[in-house]
Amino acid sequence: MNEEATRCGFVALIGEPNAGKSTLLNRMVGAKVSIVTHKVQTTRTRIRGVALEGAAQVVFVDTPGLFRPRRRLDRAMVAAAWTGASDADVIVLLIEAHRGITPGVEAILETLAEQAGTRPVVLAINKIDRVKAEALLALSEAMNAKRDFAATFMISAERGHGVKDLKAWLGERMPAGPWLYPEDQIADLPLRMIAAEMTREKLTLRLHEELPYQLTVETESWKEHDNGSVRIDQVVYVARDGHKGIVLGAKGETIKAVGSAARAELREFLDRDVHLFLQVRVRPNWLEEPERYSEMGLDFKDGA
Repeated sequence: MNEEATRCGFVALIGEPNAGKSTLLNRMVGAKVSIVTHKVQTTRTRIRGVALEGAAQVVFVDTPGLFRPRRRLDRAMVAAAWTGASDADVIVLLIEAHRGITPGVEAILETLAEQAGTRPVVLAINKIDRVKAEALLALSEAMNAKRDFAATFMISAERGHGVKDLKAWLGERMPAGPWLYPEDQIADLPLRMIAAEMTREKLTLRLHEELPYQLTVETESWKEHDNGSVRIDQVVYVARDGHKGIVLGAKGETIKAVGSAARAELREFLDRDVHLFLQVRVRPNWLEEPERYSEMGLDFKDGA
């Protein structure tokens, strides 16, 4: 690709927890790079997905959902979200069509007024299949009355409706310059972190309401074998002994099922045999350990 003709820039996806940011990121990139569950606050790191749109390379920053922080981890996540937005060339605010203008959306709009500066902010109304057309139009008008958005898109990140138009609009507005990543790279997260996120997603889906919020997964070792397979050892950290029992399950059935599901997805993602080994360890104060935040891509000081 001729560098003189190329464009490359960053797009921050912001919104309330569970607004569909991770689903939209995966749809834009064309592969799964971000954890997707029905639980809120599942995205903890600023995951960069890389998508191509004609001569443009669009680097999407999937930020943690914006919510009212209550503890150090919460505060670090919210700080990461706004840092991702401040570093972007374009900001996309994602809201849910059926929820409308919530207090959380109002708070985001207030902060955008302070922090967005001259960067264009795009409104993407997601989950449009859940409401009627007249309600969508009313919501669009109400949101645009609150802020002068550069553009408004009606989308369904899950089904793909309207996503191509949004991607094309973003691609046209990326600044001129060389691509930052190889053409076949879809994310700038280390494989170790992607693997840990996949396992954490399976834990979230398996445990549902029982899931301890104070839980994280780290890839402790990654060993490539001569036959092309890989051995991955991961640790699930929980804060209490009781949480360890929940994650393990009766006779270890829960952690076995999680390991099996994560192994299958990793095998498909990496396109090779994967040997995944999981351990569960209790670390009562892991939420106060700077190295745990570094592993998640967060700044420990932001949670102070």
